[in-house]
Amino acid sequence: MKEKVHIYHTNDLHSHFENWPKIQSFLAERKSFHEAAGEDVFIFDCGDFMDRWHPFTEGSMGKGNTKLLNESQYNAVTIGNNEGITLPFEDLDSLYKEANFEVIVANLYLPEYKRPEWVRPYIIYETIHGHKIGVTAVTTYYQKLYKLLGWELSEPFTELEMQLNRMKDEVDMIIVLSHLGIHDDEKMVELFPQIDLILGAHTHHFFHEGKKIHNTMMAAAGKYGRFVGYVEVELMSEPTIIQPTLFETAFLPSKTDEESFERELETIGKRQLAKKVAHLHNTLEFSWNGPSTLANLLCEALHEWCNPDCTLINTGLVLTSLRKGNVTKYDIHQMLPHPINPCTVELTGAELKEVLLHAEDGDWVDLEVIGLGFRGSVMGAFIHYGVEVEKNNRQVLIKGTPIEPEKTYTLATTDMFTFGRFFPEIRRSEVKNYFMPEFLRDIMEWKLKRLND
Repeated sequence: MKEKVHIYHTNDLHSHFENWPKIQSFLAERKSFHEAAGEDVFIFDCGDFMDRWHPFTEGSMGKGNTKLLNESQYNAVTIGNNEGITLPFEDLDSLYKEANFEVIVANLYLPEYKRPEWVRPYIIYETIHGHKIGVTAVTTYYQKLYKLLGWELSEPFTELEMQLNRMKDEVDMIIVLSHLGIHDDEKMVELFPQIDLILGAHTHHFFHEGKKIHNTMMAAAGKYGRFVGYVEVELMSEPTIIQPTLFETAFLPSKTDEESFERELETIGKRQLAKKVAHLHNTLEFSWNGPSTLANLLCEALHEWCNPDCTLINTGLVLTSLRKGNVTKYDIHQMLPHPINPCTVELTGAELKEVLLHAEDGDWVDLEVIGLGFRGSVMGAFIHYGVEVEKNNRQVLIKGTPIEPEKTYTLATTDMFTFGRFFPEIRRSEVKNYFMPEFLRDIMEWKLKRLND
């Protein structure tokens, strides 16, 4: 018997709650409408629903986001890198403790490749008329970073093949929730033609009417809740129609005032982060155009934490001053909202010199930076600690001694420079050590407490 199934999907909300009231109202209305017609409705999220830049998420370590998903009656979600590698082990392990939905991640494991109790590798849903829909999910293969936090991550396509083989004889349709990004999704289509529908994420791409490659349909809904994805499916012994579309959130009605909703979440987060961490006798100012008290203090803190030969950071990381008086976790969070970890890289003297001289270029200050964990606006100037750079005569001194081209040095910086293409020497380094789960704001808090002691 032919039947119609309705699938709604979101991805990469990144705790941008400005659109959430409209999304929530829309999903509730559509779910009620379809169920009244006797038709199945499924609601999925494809990861990065949470992002610790927002105080509501930071204050609850993501559990507030889980509550929002509960309220909107999601069937299942997968995790993105913002759930997977920005939370300490204990916080991810308890993130979905109160969830009323399933969490599907085929390639996430505990040590010794034991599957967490809260994770399902796949789910088979049975529709009203007895058709079976298999849903599996995979997340981005940041194996080294997951391992540093205490998790094991298997290679996504290897894992996917196993789950597809388990489902293939039992289902009429196969859906993959993918937090791999558009290029890996396209590769997935070629490797696994048995997949009927991929709901994509991670690279913030979107398709207004889907993208069909061979017999597989791809759908994705951009970022920040700008769109809600919808896929209409007609099922018999296999899907006869798979038609994606997007609803632009700006044109959807809302039963809740968006500004009031945002203010409420901000207030909740601020209250949860109200713990005093230090007391300042003077205001600490910041600037993106050059060195400042706060940026210098952050650079010094990073140097002390990582114990390298020298340290390099960009001033655009610091987004607010710290006012005289008591400093709370909320204050530090507003100053450094980025989910960015400290790291060290090993470079030859020649490579390190090239990086440091390149960092002296004035073009960095107004360069807009998007992604890589950065939640600010512009790169700002570069500042360093433990090293002297004389740009005019191209001299670099470490501990007063000219840098040796063949010697190996350790540079402390932020993880964004190991992922991005700003400094090829850093990106290519074969020895990178990430300090996790601490973010830059944790290092600043540690430094301020030491100054108060």
